[in-house]
Amino acid sequence: MSISTKTGDGGSTALMYGRRVSKDHPRVEAYGSVDELNAALGLARSLAPKKQKDCLEKIQKALVGLMGELAVAPEDLHRYESDGFARLKEEELAFLDQQIEKMEKAAPKASGWSTPGGSTAGAAMDLARTVCRRAEREVWKLEMAQGNIRSLIPRYLNRLSDFLWLMERANEIQAPKKRKR
Repeated sequence: MSISTKTGDGGSTALMYGRRVSKDHPRVEAYGSVDELNAALGLARSLAPKKQKDCLEKIQKALVGLMGELAVAPEDLHRYESDGFARLKEEELAFLDQQIEKMEKAAPKASGWSTPGGSTAGAAMDLARTVCRRAEREVWKLEMAQGNIRSLIPRYLNRLSDFLWLMERANEIQAPKKRKR
């Protein structure tokens, strides 16, 4: 079967289990933003120091379950669960909370605004953070339009953007300073 089905040429797309919605449907916007976030995290992970890579990959895997859940119409969630697909878990939020606490203890107190770009890895983290904030807003739009979004999902995205801000700072602090000439 070809990846090019041409079924979306008219402006609609299929959710998981085949229900069709417009491509600008709040559900599509929400899971599409999480998909973009996962791609941005992939870029950040590829540029991150070795000690950060495993943590970022763990987060990316959690996002797959989150995105899958968003890609299912509410009336098909029971099927999604019974088919055994991954869903975001409270433990994954707890993991983020633990990482945030660790990084806050290790980092100097923030003062003022930061300007992205002090390091490539830091800039990639900051880009992922802004995509994460948009994904969170899209999830809230979906909640307002349709309801049925588990509260864990926007809480996780909110915490993830905080985590990514701290990761950006950690990469900027660790970046070698350029010498003035």
